[in-house]
Amino acid sequence: RPFLASFRRERKMGIDLKAGGRNKHTTKDAPNSNNVYLQLLVKLYKFLVRRAESNFNKVVLHRLFMSRTNKPPLSLSKLIDHMKGKDGKIAVIVGKVTDDVRTFDVPKLRICALGFSETARARIEKAGGEILTFDQLALIAPKGANTVLLRGTKDREALKHFGRAPGVPHSHTKPYVRAKGRKFEKARGRRKSRGYKA
Repeated sequence: RPFLASFRRERKMGIDLKAGGRNKHTTKDAPNSNNVYLQLLVKLYKFLVRRAESNFNKVVLHRLFMSRTNKPPLSLSKLIDHMKGKDGKIAVIVGKVTDDVRTFDVPKLRICALGFSETARARIEKAGGEILTFDQLALIAPKGANTVLLRGTKDREALKHFGRAPGVPHSHTKPYVRAKGRKFEKARGRRKSRGYKA
């Protein structure tokens, strides 16, 4: 009996290995996507990182591993702004290029990206520009010479709802409500006359 009691006292908590207890490898080394073309690009840029000493290839490879929300699209208007005064250089976007109807004049550009919307592709080609894929870029600029590496903004509507609960003091979090009328999140907890005001 005394032995069993001491054994029970000495028992310690274990590590939940399935939940990633001892996992120190936290950086991605492959994309989660099963897209064959993306996996071939990863293979190509892994080779370039090994053989062509250039930080450019390391950055491109790292961005190819990223999730969809971390590969946001870049609009044509923003791309044109970034490429002002950079004649002769290739714009590189590890993501999609989308059209912007608010932009009227599209200059002649050389752009390498993972994808283009149909209208963006048509407007770039109509202006005499050139659209490149990443395997073509690897032949033209294996070390990323004369390129401008760009990426879109990660701002999205969902982020406005993150943070402290709506209605809590000093919270600027956007509530998930159908409307902002009297009946919606305006009673208990929001005014003194209805229970309490937070």
